[in-house]
Amino acid sequence: MNFKINRYSAPIVLLVMFGLMGTRCNKESEGTTPPPPVVEEALNVTCYLSSFDGSSKFSKQDVSFSKVELNNNPTITIDTQTQFQEMDGFGYTLTGGSAIHLKNMSDSKRSALLYELFNHDDNNIGVSYLRISVGASDLDPEPFSYNDLASGETDVNMEKFSLAPDKTALIPVLKEILAINPEIKILGSPWSPPTWMKTNNATKGGELLKEYYSAYALYFVKYVEGMAKEGITIDAITVQNEPLHPGNNPSLYMPAEDQAEFVKNHLGPAFEAAGIGTKIIVYDHNADRPDYPITILNDPEAKKYIDGSAFHLYGGSIDNLSQVHNAHPDKNLYFTEQWIGAPGSFGNDMVWHINNLIIGASRNWCKNVLEWNLAANSALEPHTNGGCTECLGALTIDGDNVVRNPAYYIIAHASKFARPGSMRVQSNQPGNLANVAFVAPNGSLVIVVVNNNDSNQTFNLEWGDQLISASLAGKAVATYVWNQD
Repeated sequence: MNFKINRYSAPIVLLVMFGLMGTRCNKESEGTTPPPPVVEEALNVTCYLSSFDGSSKFSKQDVSFSKVELNNNPTITIDTQTQFQEMDGFGYTLTGGSAIHLKNMSDSKRSALLYELFNHDDNNIGVSYLRISVGASDLDPEPFSYNDLASGETDVNMEKFSLAPDKTALIPVLKEILAINPEIKILGSPWSPPTWMKTNNATKGGELLKEYYSAYALYFVKYVEGMAKEGITIDAITVQNEPLHPGNNPSLYMPAEDQAEFVKNHLGPAFEAAGIGTKIIVYDHNADRPDYPITILNDPEAKKYIDGSAFHLYGGSIDNLSQVHNAHPDKNLYFTEQWIGAPGSFGNDMVWHINNLIIGASRNWCKNVLEWNLAANSALEPHTNGGCTECLGALTIDGDNVVRNPAYYIIAHASKFARPGSMRVQSNQPGNLANVAFVAPNGSLVIVVVNNNDSNQTFNLEWGDQLISASLAGKAVATYVWNQD
């Protein structure tokens, strides 16, 4: 990951991020315009709230909603007939370090925590998508690949390929997660090929030697097949994490032209020959370079093997992602990483990440939204020499002690109710009420709204012939789950 640029960087479910001073989603605030007259018809709407000051964190509110009359307040109108992309899910990167901390918990505490994370019933948050590293990321104790050799050795036939480094923690934890949610989607991303394939023979930086393009494609085949033998389906892979950031450890520099050549002449044909259905996703870097994936997708021989493009937001604007969609509307977009810098700031992190990721990435065609990363300890470990030293996990895990940090709640606001298969639908954005809406597989409505004002805002939510009112203060988040019987 690149951490130099931005520190803060179902039923139909209505997921709304609001500026909220109080803890009740439709509570009238002192000194504000009272809500419009109520028409006595109770509606099946549930509200989950996070306030800017953190006094409420994804808390279900004891509040009821009824139809109101037409009024002059800003109105968010949801049009469920106008649909966009189908969502794959919301979640985190399960780094090697995250898996180590989870594995080191007592069995009972780990089991309870994983159930809370990956089941969406009751008080659980329903994480539905995970990203893992192919080999080490910078949040492993040290760099490694699945084919590390002595100096001067090569293994183009992958005879020494082994998933052994992942069998201590990552694979066992994934198996426990799959027992809770067998449908969870898993994305694999490499930080570096084996060093013997690289121009500098090092884990950090360098480029992939063209003479080893076919060997590296076989490395991916062995990875997908090896994980399948463990009972773990890799739904998709990205070709390279942050290909324009060779300063991380591990990392690799891979310009767009090289990535296109690797996909069209090596990786794509290798997957096809092996009968592998795992999706191939390109780029996996910042929103400031939409030209990178567009360059690759402009090559029709590469494009035929590619499912879509992945993005981070340590540079550029989230709106840039729509440039890629507009250039190649037949290809998917994914949002695969954003970190929160320690120690974190609940209100500020919530506002920025909901605005830019849950709302922004979704409104710009992304099928998933992932935070980096799931867990670290209170010392922000482990990390490689040269890896991220300030990355705050969604969880801080010290033994059996667990602290839930901002990213836990950011993802929870979407993951619990905007289940896989939810369709993003049309909604307007009046004033400073940024929002995104989904229709969940069970027919309920999900909309995320942010009141980006500093002060309270009374507004309406309109779905079909029904209108409800909410009054929320500046900079808080609420999820509305709205069922029409």
